[in-house]
Amino acid sequence: MKEEHPTCLRGLRGKTLYDCGNKNKNQREKRIASYRHFLLLHISSFKVSSSPAPPLSLSLSSVSIMGSSSDVKATLGDLERESFTALLSKLIGEARYVQNNPPDLIPQEDRIVRHVLDSLLPLSTSTGGGPLVVNHVNYHPNRGNLIVEYPGTVPGKILSFVGMHMDVVTADPSAWEFDPFSLSIDGDKLCGRGTTDCLGHVALVTELMKRLGETKPNLKSTVVAVFIASEENSSIPGVGVDALVKDGLLNKLKDGPLFWIDTADKQPCIGTGGMIPWKLKATGKLFHSGLAHKAINPLELAMEALKEIQTRFYNDFPPHAKEQVYGFATPSTMKPTQWSYPGGGINQIPAECTISGDVRLTPFYNVTDVVKKLQEYVDDINANIEKLDSRGPVSKYVLPDENLRGRLSISFDEASSGVACDLNSRGYHVLCKATEEVVGHVKPYSITGTLPLIRELQDEGFDVQTSGYGLMATYHAKNEYCLFSDMSQGYRVFASVISQLED
Repeated sequence: MKEEHPTCLRGLRGKTLYDCGNKNKNQREKRIASYRHFLLLHISSFKVSSSPAPPLSLSLSSVSIMGSSSDVKATLGDLERESFTALLSKLIGEARYVQNNPPDLIPQEDRIVRHVLDSLLPLSTSTGGGPLVVNHVNYHPNRGNLIVEYPGTVPGKILSFVGMHMDVVTADPSAWEFDPFSLSIDGDKLCGRGTTDCLGHVALVTELMKRLGETKPNLKSTVVAVFIASEENSSIPGVGVDALVKDGLLNKLKDGPLFWIDTADKQPCIGTGGMIPWKLKATGKLFHSGLAHKAINPLELAMEALKEIQTRFYNDFPPHAKEQVYGFATPSTMKPTQWSYPGGGINQIPAECTISGDVRLTPFYNVTDVVKKLQEYVDDINANIEKLDSRGPVSKYVLPDENLRGRLSISFDEASSGVACDLNSRGYHVLCKATEEVVGHVKPYSITGTLPLIRELQDEGFDVQTSGYGLMATYHAKNEYCLFSDMSQGYRVFASVISQLED
């Protein structure tokens, strides 16, 4: 990267403002050395880099021409299609290497970080080329997070765009109509894995921060972008935003609204669901299917038990009044999604089977309470298994002569809580106003899909609002795509949010 250093800076009338010649030769050499060191770190290191960046050097281009907050939107302008698609093409070209499905596929998010840095480092304090403060933070090899800050003039006045994750879900190229791992463009459609979720948002917010670095508006608010690793799978902890929060690297974001950019359809998403993955195992007695009276059929036991558990669940966790306020499409649900058994002949009643599924819980109920209740249901059914409905005259769950009883056990994988955004916060109101202004209408919505991590942020004291500019219809789907026109509107929403928060 070529770096130019003027001998001096001159004012508009040619007056020398500051001599940058031999006096500052040592400073320039130190800055160049710092930049080289930074590049080495961002390519190969895996330790936290949290040291402050070199101070911003004085340059004529750093003198703001902004007069008021009303100029912000005009200064930021519109999303440049050529620049955006060029960056997005590079990111989608890395999608194969950032698929997240351990242990088989462990993403290398630094492959994405590299392209973002290529766009932003020339405008950063790290190179002396601009005002952006860039911090590349790694907790695992090749799995970086990136915090980019455009400094404002008022201490403590801040807003942030967070959640643009640099990993993707898996894609099977043989099932797609186009190559998921390269960007294809069909008019307004931008096609490839990650265009909607979430590399499109990575490119979008990178372009926003790049424009801030180029135009240098005189903002009261500090604007922060946090690009994160490891959102799609949490089986390897301590990689992404959870580690950033634990280390306190996001603490100052509590002083202003935090916009989590990882939903879809251009409207504020004001509520998400919690998730409790569960496994219900039924144990019976294996026997020949022609002598069913000598068996305890675990398949029948599991089906009847699940029916009873679901009935009790819906009695204890009925639709909540706030679900209508937030516009949830469904109430809390508890249902099976998978069935497994050890195998055997068609004429053999197996000894055991397992039904797996999930609870999707609106944020007005507590995950811990639900887990406790589900365990209570199973314990009660086991204690009174003779009372459980059976199927047919010889179907039973107890064999007294053999002192055998069918039994159930339930286990849970890692649960997560839903979130209800604060509808009275400044962040919510400016997001709604910006959406109406740019999109033409505002219709906040809620879903019982799960966004990992944001409830934890809310519990830590962050004012979390969520939005996104991909397409819900292609989320985690084959033949994923987004629309440039939607991303362009998202850019203008961000500009409006920044402008409003100047007042």
